[in-house]
Amino acid sequence: MTGPWEIIVVGAGSAGAALAARCAAKGRRVLLLEAGIDYRSAALPQEWRSPNPMNGLLSPTVGDYLWPELNATRTEQQEPYLYWRGRGVGGSSTVNGQIAIRPPMEDFEEWVKAGCAGWGPEDVLPYFAKLESDADFGALDYHGSTGPIPVYRAPVETWGAVDEGLRAAALRHGFDWAEDVNAPGATGVSPYPINSRDSRRVSTNDAYLEPARELPTLEIRGDALVDTVVFEGTRAVGVRLAGGEVLRAEQVVLSAGVIASPAILLRSGIGPEAALGKLGVGVRVDVPVGQGLQDHPMNMIGLPLTPENSAEPDDRHTNCCVRYDSGRPDLPNDMMLVALNQNVLAMGNADVRAGAGGVGVWVNMVFSRGWLELTDLDPATQPMVHENMLSDERDLQRLREGARLLAGLVDTDPIRKLCDGDPWRVNQALRAALDGTDADLDRHLLATAVDTQHGTSTCRMGSPDDPASVVDPECRVLGVDGLRVVDASIFPFVSRANTNLTAIMVGELMADRLDAS
Repeated sequence: MTGPWEIIVVGAGSAGAALAARCAAKGRRVLLLEAGIDYRSAALPQEWRSPNPMNGLLSPTVGDYLWPELNATRTEQQEPYLYWRGRGVGGSSTVNGQIAIRPPMEDFEEWVKAGCAGWGPEDVLPYFAKLESDADFGALDYHGSTGPIPVYRAPVETWGAVDEGLRAAALRHGFDWAEDVNAPGATGVSPYPINSRDSRRVSTNDAYLEPARELPTLEIRGDALVDTVVFEGTRAVGVRLAGGEVLRAEQVVLSAGVIASPAILLRSGIGPEAALGKLGVGVRVDVPVGQGLQDHPMNMIGLPLTPENSAEPDDRHTNCCVRYDSGRPDLPNDMMLVALNQNVLAMGNADVRAGAGGVGVWVNMVFSRGWLELTDLDPATQPMVHENMLSDERDLQRLREGARLLAGLVDTDPIRKLCDGDPWRVNQALRAALDGTDADLDRHLLATAVDTQHGTSTCRMGSPDDPASVVDPECRVLGVDGLRVVDASIFPFVSRANTNLTAIMVGELMADRLDAS
């Protein structure tokens, strides 16, 4: 198919792949544009299928599947380093930790309160079920058994040493066991649900695009870097690629992710007047594009594992999480603990040495907000990203408390024995900060906190009369016609979970709403 197209979808990641495949299956003529490479599933190098994402990060192919020049400051006290975002069909679902965890349904009650009518628990839960094939709980009415995304949980007896250590320490501390973290109301110690099959990654390219490639209604074009949206009057009628080629459609959907979707809007004259003025771009619509960025700030404690407790290169990097409350009645399940059989979550600062494990605690409900900004109008130039984590005292206080809780768990026998009794020999600066004042610990956290690659909210969805909104509850960009954003950038706040499953859900749900429009 070479056109004409009804829908151009920009970005073939978690949301875009689901959206494009579902719309094409309904008979809509879809052009899916991907800035990175397009490839068939069989061509993905096996290191990216591994249960341990470190194998991909250490591969010479890393530049094909990540944007190597995309950097971010985590806090304003840190220098920028790599922000892990997927490149190519499948997007970040090709490079992430393969975690298939849902947010608590209470998140979506908050979405509705934030002005996102039609996104309540009763609206989104059927789509979480539709997208999954849950090997353990698929028969339950809040799960699914026939969807494209496989979900399973590794049996406890197959877990890594750090998984087992955190589980034992957390249960001893008094946390409850919850066998299904995706069950409504679940809290406590849980197996991480994993979206892979036979211990091999299943991306949205595998799950959605590969089965749809023979549809006559779908065309996928890789190496198609979008510069701007093309308008006639106030209506979007297509996109302009970096080389100048213009592609036209009845409507345009940006699914390029938390960084690229706002960048395209800004180059197209949709964004804050002050930011566009610096770039010399005329203001088409003055809305807060690029503002409101959130991610989960995390404190890590590295574990120098003994040889018998160390992970092998193709072992699963994590199987155990603990979702818990900080103790504030208005913030349920606002914190998370995670085991790391290999310390990979620091990404740009990951420890790849043999025996390097870890445990982490992150703030699961976040108040701090960052931003991104363009330095020029070249679409090949990555934006400057300021996550601005821990700038809100509520986040810093809870991470401080979480770090003290995590340190107490590390000091128990189930974890100490993994490290010959001394987990602190590689954490002396943290140990000193923990032994000092709150101010000492805060300084350490601001200097060392990492994110979890769960970026959201740079094109926030909400009521059209909310000055924080960029899109309305139908994902339509305010002030123009024929243009939507459908990806994690529309989340009103970062979900209390890894973001991949929620991004897929958004693509699934909006495929039905586009079909009805």
